[in-house]
Amino acid sequence: MSIIHRTTLKPTKLELLADWLPKQPWYRGSGTPELTKAGGFRLDDPAGEVGLEFMAATDASGPEPVTYHVPMAYRGAPLEGAPDDALIGTVEHGVLGRRWVYDGAKDPVLVRELTALLQGDVPAHAQSVDGALDPTVHARVTGDGVRPEIVRVLEAGSKAPDDALGEVSAEWDAEGERRVRGVFVVVRAG
Repeated sequence: MSIIHRTTLKPTKLELLADWLPKQPWYRGSGTPELTKAGGFRLDDPAGEVGLEFMAATDASGPEPVTYHVPMAYRGAPLEGAPDDALIGTVEHGVLGRRWVYDGAKDPVLVRELTALLQGDVPAHAQSVDGALDPTVHARVTGDGVRPEIVRVLEAGSKAPDDALGEVSAEWDAEGERRVRGVFVVVRAG
């Protein structure tokens, strides 16, 4: 099980994402994001080398808030062979030192563990509590040879399309201090 360190991170995750998000084709804003953490969950790397987080971050910079889903993989060294657009940035961790933060959709360890979650082989963990599972994360799949697709813009009440083989849904904080549920990952035939 991964360890959650209570320490500093420079820049913070939200500062790192504020620079990265506007460069993404699915970003709906037009300026600098005003981000707050809205929720998410973690998966464990069995080797204990890569931190795996699925973050929901809400941008309040536009006329309507938009919640983005950004899976992130935290590594102690650059990921060999990573696509040019996979690196979100680097951070200085108060305990672990420099960490390379990758878009989890392009990190093989995150994709492997996400597939294991869908197959019921691993549980989802609470985002910020050591040793706690996250019972709000629901993963379902029918069939074999699955290919997970990350949903980048979260919508409250969303469901997987009819032709999908499954989904991962979870909760996040929305306006007015209410919790909402929606699809984080859609499962397609591999």
